[in-house]
Amino acid sequence: MLRAVRERDAYANLVLPSLLREQRLAGRDAAFATELAYGASRSLGLLDAVIADCAGRPVEEIDGPLLDVLRLGVYQLLRTRVGAHAAVDTSVDLVRSESGTGKAGFVNAVLRRAAERTTEEWVDKLAPRDPLGHLAFEYAHPVWIAQAFADALGARAGELRDLLAADDERPVVHLVARPGEITAEELALVTGGEEGRWSPYAVYLEGGDPGKLEPVRDGMAAVQDEGSQLVALALTRAPLLGPDTGRWLDLCAGPGGKTALLGALAGIDGYHVDAVEPAEHRAELVRKATRDMPVTVHVTDGRDSGLTPGYDRILVDAPCTGLGALRRRPEARWRRTPADVRDLTVLQRELLTAAYDLLRPGGVVVYSTCSPHLSETVAVVSDTVRRTAAEQLDTRTLIPDVPDLGDGPAAQLWPHRHGTDAMFVAALRKPE
Repeated sequence: MLRAVRERDAYANLVLPSLLREQRLAGRDAAFATELAYGASRSLGLLDAVIADCAGRPVEEIDGPLLDVLRLGVYQLLRTRVGAHAAVDTSVDLVRSESGTGKAGFVNAVLRRAAERTTEEWVDKLAPRDPLGHLAFEYAHPVWIAQAFADALGARAGELRDLLAADDERPVVHLVARPGEITAEELALVTGGEEGRWSPYAVYLEGGDPGKLEPVRDGMAAVQDEGSQLVALALTRAPLLGPDTGRWLDLCAGPGGKTALLGALAGIDGYHVDAVEPAEHRAELVRKATRDMPVTVHVTDGRDSGLTPGYDRILVDAPCTGLGALRRRPEARWRRTPADVRDLTVLQRELLTAAYDLLRPGGVVVYSTCSPHLSETVAVVSDTVRRTAAEQLDTRTLIPDVPDLGDGPAAQLWPHRHGTDAMFVAALRKPE
């Protein structure tokens, strides 16, 4: 999996499940393979700093296949309970079988040096001296992302250590029970999971392959972070001016998770959802996710959709850096750059403006991102409010019984506070 990510920019969370099935790994073996693969991907910055120090050269000068093995070996030494001898010996054997004795000797030497210090000792030796840089190194985050998190926490930036630690842990699997098909209580009983804390449709699973669960195979449930469920529910709860005529729109629908929850809820009330997705392959994912629901998929650009205005409720779950979902996308933190933020904020503003234009007077648009970066969240919403005179609602009231959502009027979820991805949610109503 590490090779697929390194060589062809593959997505770890898409590659690994198919590899586990292909190799017929299950139970503890699958769990251990997942921990090694995802853990090494998340910890890349820390691992590479240790490898470079032990090898006496930058990691860019180490052959890629050897680097993959070194990362797996150092991860086991520093971040698992695997014995040092086992971690070194299996790594050396792997290299010897593929590349010969010479390169195996190099890997052996590097890993033995890495094993001479504990994780804490390596952090003390290699981490930057400034507090933010030290925390970012310790919890394997690029400094610019740690700074963005601190900025978004604002007056509660003292929680940064807890946030980075939560972001560096293996997350619990969240399921969503399809409204009208199965309740969360029933889904928890069938799967052996636990009912969620915040969403009435959420169930937590400790591990395993959710794709093998019967309710998931039958379309009665799906994998969806509880924070994403709360975003969709906020749209349905937002107070309109005038009656809800049942015209709902998801302007950034792919791959279809939030669209499916909206579609299920719309079906109960006899409403209809239009879903916009510009890429055909992602539009097909939306169609599959919303099969037998009152959802129409439009393959078009949300900035110029050609749809007829007059929608009651519109969701803009905008493309973003994904900084709030790094724990579920282990390699993403090392791929993103500050330049991505600049490119995406232009798109985000255009999408929110297009959605606002499609609203009827008295209708509501909910803007969300799976990123807490202030440029992608507060700045985009503030700019739209300034240009359109939209009324910004207190979004926290649309996510009831969930504490610590921020100072308002927008709401911010956090992994360390809520156990969800760091979803940002804002609601704007068009004046009559």
